[in-house]
Amino acid sequence: MYQPDMLTQQTILITGGGTGLGRAMAERLAGLGARVGILGRRTEPLTATVEAIQQAGGRAAWASADVRDPEQIAAAIDQLEEELEPFTSLVNNAAGNFLAPSEDLSPKAFDAVVQIVLYGTYNATMDLGRRWIERGDGGQILSIVTTYAWMGSSFVLPSACAKAGVLAMTRSLAVEWATYGIRSNAIAPGPFPTEGAFSRLATPEMLEVGKKAVPVGRFGDPGELADLAAYLLSPMATYVNGECVVIDGGEWLKNGQEFSKYTDMPRAQAKALMQSMKPKKG
Repeated sequence: MYQPDMLTQQTILITGGGTGLGRAMAERLAGLGARVGILGRRTEPLTATVEAIQQAGGRAAWASADVRDPEQIAAAIDQLEEELEPFTSLVNNAAGNFLAPSEDLSPKAFDAVVQIVLYGTYNATMDLGRRWIERGDGGQILSIVTTYAWMGSSFVLPSACAKAGVLAMTRSLAVEWATYGIRSNAIAPGPFPTEGAFSRLATPEMLEVGKKAVPVGRFGDPGELADLAAYLLSPMATYVNGECVVIDGGEWLKNGQEFSKYTDMPRAQAKALMQSMKPKKG
């Protein structure tokens, strides 16, 4: 199914492509023949990912940009399309998240997540979408959301609101932009161990409890999500449009809201636990 030349006609932009699931997708898509452009704010992981792809025989390039800034997005796409080729696909992967009681959220804290997840996705989608419409050659959008995009979840209110918006955008554009030959789909991952958000949102004890909450008895492997992304961006999925594919081992069906278990704790204890999981400054 996954032939080495499966994506040779594709030039794919991945936001947040330097780490975690973004890097896993970048390496897998490049390994299947795609030209891959990745962007993010930190140059070190971007450089490392591109070097790894090139050493494996793939073609990739990176650009530094903040997805919250439309002008930076446009400049990065210009740069990457000059280095590679015009993009045919977009993977909206850049995200931010943290656990916090909603009553303790500041406007800046709420805004920080929504700006990255929702506005960042919108900025990248609109920029490439307008290019595709002008060129008249179609394109593909794949956005990474979460199962609580449709259920909501306690203690991650900014992320839940933002991801719900991304899912609504996915389904809206699937209909509106189909006339231009643009498909729009999403993936809703369950727990996948990665550096960054996953490690900050869970203690070792919580990880063991988390495994038991997944019916298949384990967390996902990033390669599994990368394979799903490859399929949805491949010629085999040209009739898939407006879909959100869940890949979580059955977790959401068993457990409902992702972080609702914290409501069983005394609120002061829950707040102390969340505070202890925040990344240290400096």
